[in-house]
Amino acid sequence: MSKHSVPKKVVLAYSGGLDTSIILKWLQTEFGCEVVTFTADLGQGEELGPARDKARLMGIKEENIYIEDVREEFVRDFVFPMFRANALYEGTYLLGTSIARPLITKRLVEIARETGADAIAHGATGKGNDQVRFELSAYALNPNIRVVAPWREWEFKSREALLEFAESHQIPIAKDKRGEAPFSVDANLLHSSSEGKVLEDPWESAPEYVHQRTISPMDAPDEVTEITIGFEKGDAVSLDGKPLTAAEMLTALNTLGHDNGIGRIDLVENRFVGMKSRGVYETPGGTILLHAHRAMESLTLDREAGHLKDQLMPKYAELIYNGFWFSPEREMLQALIDKSQEKVSGDVRLKLYKGNVMVAGRQSQHSLYDDLLVTFEDDKGAYDQKDAEGFIRLNALRLRTLAARDQG
Repeated sequence: MSKHSVPKKVVLAYSGGLDTSIILKWLQTEFGCEVVTFTADLGQGEELGPARDKARLMGIKEENIYIEDVREEFVRDFVFPMFRANALYEGTYLLGTSIARPLITKRLVEIARETGADAIAHGATGKGNDQVRFELSAYALNPNIRVVAPWREWEFKSREALLEFAESHQIPIAKDKRGEAPFSVDANLLHSSSEGKVLEDPWESAPEYVHQRTISPMDAPDEVTEITIGFEKGDAVSLDGKPLTAAEMLTALNTLGHDNGIGRIDLVENRFVGMKSRGVYETPGGTILLHAHRAMESLTLDREAGHLKDQLMPKYAELIYNGFWFSPEREMLQALIDKSQEKVSGDVRLKLYKGNVMVAGRQSQHSLYDDLLVTFEDDKGAYDQKDAEGFIRLNALRLRTLAARDQG
């Protein structure tokens, strides 16, 4: 299909907000095409009913309005596999926005197939990472799909021009949308991210009102909250002995993280498109989960397997950040990661206190920890300390050879 061909039917990632409503109307007026809207409940915490009402108001047929609760799929099939890898982009970012994009795109492509649409559309700007994530995922799933990116294609040069377009087409504009928003927010069940405007100067501290998902650690209770997370094959499956689904688990951990001021980061990251950006991200439940999972691995994962996994993690995280979730290399790494998790099962006890997550204990029937090997008391012959002499001499051989040469 030609890049510039006019689509006949477009599936739009639709939030019901002003920007995607403008995009919806622009698609109708620019191409004269039929529009299908898809609104995903990813746990962003917003009421989605108004999105249906807004779509109807914009003339969308009832059968072309898709509103779906995908929270369970999101955590089970995307977030948890990522957390098995302990994935952190640039050592800090838990990839909350990045991991949501492949699921949204997957449903856009599936709905396009179901409805006979020949294109999908998203509201990502031409400066960000999301445009890349949406489109790489779309082409991986359907190489012939047309992707419409209005922010790269339309003629609007300012927010005033967008508002004029909205007014001329009777698109409702909330009073708070007439001025510039103090910052932009993306949220889902894993995290919230805030960027732009008041956050653009990396020297200036973020105002407290920016934070969406956590209370300030300074305002958190002056008492410890102790919890126990149960794991099976690398995934958290119970909290304080109560079995929970993936989405239920993350929801519960989010509440605990919120109440204890856990999961705030202020970072400057390197976008895939080439620029640096400053953001304030909050991942309360994910931060707790990361600490717990690493503690479980410390007890059950072989040393060299764990070290190899840690070496591969930055590449895995980068693939997700850059939009390559549906790439063969990510799937290859996932197979290795999932293999490593076969014995990562047991319980981890944590203490939560004023922004901190502290490991208090861990146990597993698959534990590799042997108290006879590490005890300072009588080890019953489990370890012959004399063996260490030969081990050290062999490992020192090349160092001694180098030193002998360099010291003449």
